[in-house]
Amino acid sequence: MTADLRGIGMTSQRARDRLVAQIRKMGVDSELVLNLIGTTPRHLFVDEALASRAYENNALPIGLGQTISQPYIVAVMTAALINNGKIVKALEIGAGCGYQSVILAKVAETVYSIERIGALASKLRNRLHQLHVNNVRVRHGDGTLGWEKNAPYDAILVAAAAVGIPSALTDQLALGGRLVIPVGRPGDQKLMLLTKTANGLEEQILELVSFVPMVGGIT
Repeated sequence: MTADLRGIGMTSQRARDRLVAQIRKMGVDSELVLNLIGTTPRHLFVDEALASRAYENNALPIGLGQTISQPYIVAVMTAALINNGKIVKALEIGAGCGYQSVILAKVAETVYSIERIGALASKLRNRLHQLHVNNVRVRHGDGTLGWEKNAPYDAILVAAAAVGIPSALTDQLALGGRLVIPVGRPGDQKLMLLTKTANGLEEQILELVSFVPMVGGIT
């Protein structure tokens, strides 16, 4: 592992270990997920000026009105998806800087990531190349429409809050598949886990959250 990946000082492995310990105390008990949080170089996904804060358990700005999600929430969302077993195909809506994309890449055979902001999608492709992550396909597109060509998906993760759950996403979910999505308006959002069964969708509330709103179209 290069020095950039290892980090130093506030971006060192010791800082990551402290973050993992905090997330464990908050209730995440998946050793696989905790290991992914502890080994993924989050400092490479934020601006250099914010690198010293990368292993705080907080969301951070990544520019263009977007944020990198709080590590605890990334852990909760990932754990909820892998709890159903092997993930062959995962769909990610709102890839942003790619931190969640890289973590999903470690638990799914292929990740299809959609980002509506072209500048972020371009940076994400470069970052994946830098980190030698080869099983993430990036699309500059409208996440509310999903990515029908590659459906159905065993897991769908949405990193922006929808007022209502887009039907395109539930339609593209495989039978037995899981969708994790924040739902609600700013100040009143719940992280939902939906499981697709033969009788419809089973819903579970995981956490109260605060995400940027889901927006259609591209920019």
